[in-house]
Amino acid sequence: MATIHPTAIVEAGAELDDTVSVDAYSIVRRNVRIGSGTTVGPHTLIEGHTTIGRDNRIHQSCSIGTPPQDKKYAGEPTELEIGDRNTIREFCSIHLGTVQDAGKTVIGDDNWIMAYVHIAHDCRIGNQTIIASFAGLAGHVHLGDWAIVGGQSGLHQFVKFGAHAMCAFASHVSKDVPPYMMVDGNPLAVRGFNVEGLRRRGFSAERIAAVKQMHRLLYREGLTFDEARARIAALAESQPEAAAEVQLMTAFLADATRGIAR
Repeated sequence: MATIHPTAIVEAGAELDDTVSVDAYSIVRRNVRIGSGTTVGPHTLIEGHTTIGRDNRIHQSCSIGTPPQDKKYAGEPTELEIGDRNTIREFCSIHLGTVQDAGKTVIGDDNWIMAYVHIAHDCRIGNQTIIASFAGLAGHVHLGDWAIVGGQSGLHQFVKFGAHAMCAFASHVSKDVPPYMMVDGNPLAVRGFNVEGLRRRGFSAERIAAVKQMHRLLYREGLTFDEARARIAALAESQPEAAAEVQLMTAFLADATRGIAR
């Protein structure tokens, strides 16, 4: 049996693996499913059609699977899906999706979500991300793998924040941020690319050089957006060792509906 503190409430219909623990005064509503090894700290509410995977660490006073802060929401049975091995620190709020999107908010694996973070409806969070304290992700935000969001930053609705990108403390992100880029400020500006992060993740010198070239084409050579996209796509032939990086960037730019941070 799962380890349930005597003061916690787990409603009938909730599905908890035998190795789950729920601490004092927490509430787990029906329709919630929690996988093996996950721990739920005290004074936490988990509700809605919420699925949580294995070995997550949910700290105290979180609000997970609650209705979206969207006036169009009318109680539809939308979902929240959280993967494996995530750390969710104190006072985080994570909302269900809406039928205006895919009907699901999704958080991947191995993410580090610090205290007081808000993740709104229909967000899509990849794997291995870091979201620092007091950051807020508005509805429909997409956050790529290994992305880092600085503390007290705000991401506007529908923003796409690329893989391996990073924004500094208190950034106002209202445009799409291409993969690998480093941004900060209000108004937002690109300050370079995340070279140190790529080195730490084992990127070869050749792959980092290709990312540097993509940054230069987008931001340093005075090209139009379409010209830069064409030049970046051509790098796949001249630098085949970086084909994956080029493909990631070209796919992102093709889908950058809000315009990219400049």
